[in-house]
Amino acid sequence: MKVLFWGTPAYAVVSLEALRQAGHSIVGVVSQPDRRRGRGKALVPSPVKQRALELGLPVFTPERIRRDLACQQELAALGAEVSVVVAFGQILPPAVLSQPPLGCWNGHGSLLPRWRGAAPIQWALLEGDAETGVGIMAMEEGLDTGPVLLERRLAIPLLQNAGQLSERLACLTGELLVEALPLIEAAGAGPEPDRLARLGVRAQAVEGLSHARQLTKEDTRVDWSDTALAIHRRVMGLHPNASCPWGSERLKLLATEPLVARLADQLTPVAAALAARWGSSARDGTAAHGCSAGGSPADGPGTVLEVVEGEGLVLATGGCPVLLRQAQLPGRRPSEGQALIQQLGLVAGDRIGANTP
Repeated sequence: MKVLFWGTPAYAVVSLEALRQAGHSIVGVVSQPDRRRGRGKALVPSPVKQRALELGLPVFTPERIRRDLACQQELAALGAEVSVVVAFGQILPPAVLSQPPLGCWNGHGSLLPRWRGAAPIQWALLEGDAETGVGIMAMEEGLDTGPVLLERRLAIPLLQNAGQLSERLACLTGELLVEALPLIEAAGAGPEPDRLARLGVRAQAVEGLSHARQLTKEDTRVDWSDTALAIHRRVMGLHPNASCPWGSERLKLLATEPLVARLADQLTPVAAALAARWGSSARDGTAAHGCSAGGSPADGPGTVLEVVEGEGLVLATGGCPVLLRQAQLPGRRPSEGQALIQQLGLVAGDRIGANTP
């Protein structure tokens, strides 16, 4: 099939490659414009644009496709049979949605209508969802509101971060798009209601709707007075950007384990043993830290309760403690285990906060 591909981040590159390898003809690629990044603020192309240029594909980078009538005309002239959208980053206007005779289809990284919007992977982790998945959806003018053709589910392990989950979902998105396009082609062209009826799509449910709003810098700030699970979900869900104060700068928090006894079967063996001593068997993991075996009331959130040689630091929270396994000091590379302990230079009784180091 002749495919017009829309995408921007590395997540979408996997789908672009999968469609090519399946034998589809990519007649053009639409991506977000180059953005200034890094200390030098140099213009950097998106991962999708970079890969498309390497492949010698025509690339279009409209600042606002809704307003760029010239770009809309150029895209129409490509003669695509179908448009495939994966994390493009703009809402397509009706004039663009109606161009390809076989429709516009979106590979979305959530189980719709759960987490419509910009950051579904991060919000699934932040909210502690037990599972997520990918849906192949017929696009409408609304934000992720269209009917779903195919869907696959994935369990979310407790210790998986946003980058790791994103890789799994990116691969699944590519696989489902390759599965979906022959179905879309076989259904043929014609009025959209007839095409969708032939495909047997399902309308999204009304219940369970949630919006994955764009994340902000404020979202990345870890508050040690939160519960162990809330802190852990923030570290995993916002990886690698969750942080806490470190002197006048920020300490990036890259890997934690919530020391909650009821979660022992999902923890590493070391953390499971620590949870038996420090954690709570409370159902929600929100009892005061030291709820099973330790910690005095004077140990405020962010206090180092134990230095675990070769592993990391046990830190007090507003609930059960967490084991900090990996972090990154300002201007340094990420460190974990014993290297982390040595770099932070903290001992039991110290507190991570505005006055450290």
